[in-house]
Parts: sequence; structure tokens; C-alpha cells
Amino acid sequence: MNFSEILLQWYACNKRALPWRNTSNPYFIWLSEIILQQTRVKQGIYYYMKFTKSFPLIGDLAKAEEDRILKLWQGLGYYSRARNLHFTAKYIVQYYNSIFPSSYTEILNLKGVGPYTAAAISSFSFGLPYAVVDGNVVRVLSRIFGIETPLDTNLGKKQFQALAQELLDINYPAENNQAIMEFGALQCLPKSPKCSSCSFSSDCIAYNTNSIGRFPVKSKKIIVKKRFLNYLVIQNNNTVILGKRHKGIWRGLYEFPFIEYSSKKSEEYILKSEEWVNFFKNTKYSIELVSDEFIHKLSHQHIYARFWILNIDGIDLCEYSPIRKSLLNDYPVSRLTDKFLKEYNIS
Repeated sequence: MNFSEILLQWYACNKRALPWRNTSNPYFIWLSEIILQQTRVKQGIYYYMKFTKSFPLIGDLAKAEEDRILKLWQGLGYYSRARNLHFTAKYIVQYYNSIFPSSYTEILNLKGVGPYTAAAISSFSFGLPYAVVDGNVVRVLSRIFGIETPLDTNLGKKQFQALAQELLDINYPAENNQAIMEFGALQCLPKSPKCSSCSFSSDCIAYNTNSIGRFPVKSKKIIVKKRFLNYLVIQNNNTVILGKRHKGIWRGLYEFPFIEYSSKKSEEYILKSEEWVNFFKNTKYSIELVSDEFIHKLSHQHIYARFWILNIDGIDLCEYSPIRKSLLNDYPVSRLTDKFLKEYNIS
């Protein structure tokens, strides 16, 4: 048997029952693929069901308010995906009369869609012979074929794409693509792969050279930035101050004003710091409590945050407005802020 036949045989016995595998609707496939980027399947199912129930047609997504979309997306992270979903839905409604485009090139030109997502939609919805290459696929191919070209280089990306395309059975592109991704997710795991029961163990270069841990090869090490944020939960009777972000990874979400320091500082230091004094100027306030530290880890930055709950009468902050505490749950916020709100019952 060739590579594809072995893979499809394994897939027939091991594939999971996932909701987006029960449809060829390109709108639903697109939703699932965007949701699953940087997301575990178990978590993705929950959000997929929420979005398909809330927006059964692409026109429903296009007409929705951004705040509603971001609120539904809350907790999933990488919020640019949600904004791209909204933009692309409106684009398809306007320029494609609400009909999802059916060619690989047209799909690839949609905002937020890269080669992997375009290949997935093309093969799963339209049966087009385009091979998917995601992290699971790269791991499988690099180990079986012993590819030492770093995956994060242009040469590496081209090499993995070419090999995946060469191995793809063009008669069954959807099943092949699903199978290789599933194999990476369930069998050829990043850590502790199930080599003893692997269908490719006799041919796998990494396994037979005892070098599984070396693959896939990366050339770059991510530099993680540490940020130290002090959020100011400014209360006045039954209201708190909240503002909408207009830039950064949390653009479109709402947050409390904050003061940032270059390193972790004591409460005593913060209260005397120039940043704190300049923020409040001569406004009188009282501190109700200071939260425990919340650590929020993103791919390129780790955030160390504390929330200061303050009572204050009258402060004018540009781009921040008072809202009723009882309405806080209606606003889309970051997972970090949401965790604080739930733990400290701010509502």
C-alpha cells in the first residue's frame, strides 16, 4: 500500500465524530476552520455550535453587530479571527450575493484565509485537490520522511507543501486531508507519540533513528515579552469605567484603564510612582481591594496583572465611559478580564 492508502485505512478505524465532518457547507467549514486555528478541538466544538446556532446563514453573520460577535468569541483568543470573520461575511454578501466562492484562488483571497484554510475549504466543500499543511501535517511528514529543513523558513514551507501535494490522492482529497491531520492529532503526537502502534513505524525515519524529539525542526525561538499591568476598576455607586480598545490584539474588546510598568512593582512603589500620581492628579479616591496576580500567557507575551478596585467620585477619562455594573456581562472582554470579573464577582 502507498502512503495515502495506509493513511485512509488508519482513518477509517480511528476518526472522531466531529460536527463539521457532517457537512460540506462551505460557510460552516470556513467557520470551523477559523475557529480551530490555535484552538483545541474540544473547545472549538463549543464555539462552532454557538456560532452556527446564532448565525445559521452567512448573511446573519454579516448583519450582526461586532460587539455581539466578539462577545460570542470571548475566551477563544486571537480576536482578529473574529473580526476577519465579520469582514469576510459582509464581503461575500456584497460581492458574491451571499454565495461562498468555490474556487481555491477566490477563497485564498478572502481576508483571514491563508493557504491551509483555502485548501481545507476547497477540498472539504468542493472536492478540489489541494493538500492541507498545518502543524499536525508538518509533524507527521517531518518525522516519517526525516525532513530537516526548518518548518519556519520559506524553503521549509515550500518543501512541506510540495510533499503534501505529492502524497495527496486527488481522487479523495477531503478524506486524505482529514486523515493526515487526524493522524497528527491522535497518533503522531507532539509529545509521547504512539509509535508502537503506528502504521508507518517501519518506514518512519525519526522512529528508526531514535530521533523523534528532533522533528519538526525550527530555526527561530520565540522571544516572549513580559508585561506588568495594573488595571483600575474605578467605581462610582453602581457604575464602573470601561473603554473600548482601538488597537492591539484585543482591539474591539472592552477593558478597564491600566497603568503599565516595566517590571513587577510593590503596591507601595506603585502608589508613589509618577505614573500613578499623574493618572489621578489631585482626584480623591479610596482603595477597596487589590486583587491577586493574574498571569495570562499568550504566544509572544506573558501578562502579569493585578486589578485595583477603587471608589472615586468624578474622574474624566478620554475614551472611557461609566457603565452599570449589572451590564458588564454584555460587553466583550479579554479572557484575563473575564476571569477577574468572575472570581471577584464584579457585577
